[in-house]
Amino acid sequence: MMPNTPSRISKANRFRKASPTAFSYPNPKVIIDRFTIMPLLACGFALMVAPLSGYFLPGNSQGIANADPSLAPRLFWPIMAASSVLLVVQHRRRFAKLVWPPHIICLLAYLAFAGASVLWAFSPQSSFVRFTQQVLISASIVLPVMLAPRTTDMMRGLFLCFALASILNIFFVLNGTVDTVNCSASQFCYKGYFGGKNYLGECAAVTFLLSLYEVVHRGWRRVLGVIVFAIAIMLIFLSDSKTALGIVIICPPLAVLTLAIQRITRVSAAIILLSLPIFWMILSAVSHVDLVNRIAYMLYGDSTLTGRTIIWDFAQLEIDRRPLLGWGYQSFWLVPGSPAYTEAPGWVSGMPEGHNGYYDTTLELGHVGLVLLYLFILSTLHGIGRVAARDLARARHLLTLALFFIIWNYFESLWMRGFEFLWVVFLTLAAETARYWTSAPPRSVAYRMRNRRTSRQVATRPPKIPV
Repeated sequence: MMPNTPSRISKANRFRKASPTAFSYPNPKVIIDRFTIMPLLACGFALMVAPLSGYFLPGNSQGIANADPSLAPRLFWPIMAASSVLLVVQHRRRFAKLVWPPHIICLLAYLAFAGASVLWAFSPQSSFVRFTQQVLISASIVLPVMLAPRTTDMMRGLFLCFALASILNIFFVLNGTVDTVNCSASQFCYKGYFGGKNYLGECAAVTFLLSLYEVVHRGWRRVLGVIVFAIAIMLIFLSDSKTALGIVIICPPLAVLTLAIQRITRVSAAIILLSLPIFWMILSAVSHVDLVNRIAYMLYGDSTLTGRTIIWDFAQLEIDRRPLLGWGYQSFWLVPGSPAYTEAPGWVSGMPEGHNGYYDTTLELGHVGLVLLYLFILSTLHGIGRVAARDLARARHLLTLALFFIIWNYFESLWMRGFEFLWVVFLTLAAETARYWTSAPPRSVAYRMRNRRTSRQVATRPPKIPV
């Protein structure tokens, strides 16, 4: 038995002093590996390949959002999902050791309920086809990201993907591609290679938020972040997307404030953010004023939010007809013979979705599906709050993106909507948060006092004399 020499005692003290931060993760450095290549391919397909194919598709002036399903996605997503399953089989030992956090479990429950809705859907065939596509998309993203080591920088890979998309859009903007459907050709209302100006605003806004994280780094990473940051701002203004501009201004300070309050109060970020809509509902009930319409009129001079409130009124009427389980996953809009065609007033019958992710979720999956969606959102926010205990800068970055997606869904419907690139980003964000789901490092005062007391006892304990 070796004696406890002073050198061994000093090593023990150094280990115990380092133990409060022993749970911190290494800085991510790898951008492309076998685990991240599939999520980045999925993002590139949804962000660039699919919109570009819709742009150049003859007779499709509205872009890929309204195009008929082509052969490319029908081949791409099954191949991606099969590759993800093969990756799981190759690394089954690592997969068996994965910790499944609550937000991933809620996502699976939400997805399972959407699949079960095929049984009562208005159009079971359409619902089943779209649900199958969603399963393939989720498997292509969530499984590889969760298997990736913590040295993999997934968010930087997303930044490079959106940076390339923004640079490509510059050439289409210079070519004068204007969204003549939603605004006058004489205005700054460019749509790039997307089907409308709002899509370009979404892309530029996410690029703006991703570049914020790059700017805080050093060297060429900061230089590229500044360049892409300027391009993103330019595209937001050229797209004339006021919604995107307003949300990107709100989200970063809101994320910083939320994590600061969480650090002081030790209250989950999910609970802090949940208090905001609750306060909003109380304020609306007390004032007896529709604050959304009032603010929209003050900002844009249009209390209907460019006709969205008309769509929401119709959606609410259809929700009341099937309040519990809904009409089935994606079995309402763009389904022949559905009430969206036969009962919707005027131009509402031609809408591809309800321009509100929460109304559409309730419309398709009822209030049960809406509760599952809320659980998924809140548990994801709680998971991001746990990331702050290990990497505060990354937690701010993740929370900023999550807040953008949550708020944006109030104006557009993107929750589990096919291969929309923002939904792909949110799936990647949720899986990235899952990689950090481990026990939080001990930071309490009691732990530090106990650790200091133990270290002092080890330092003052006399060495044992071998017999």
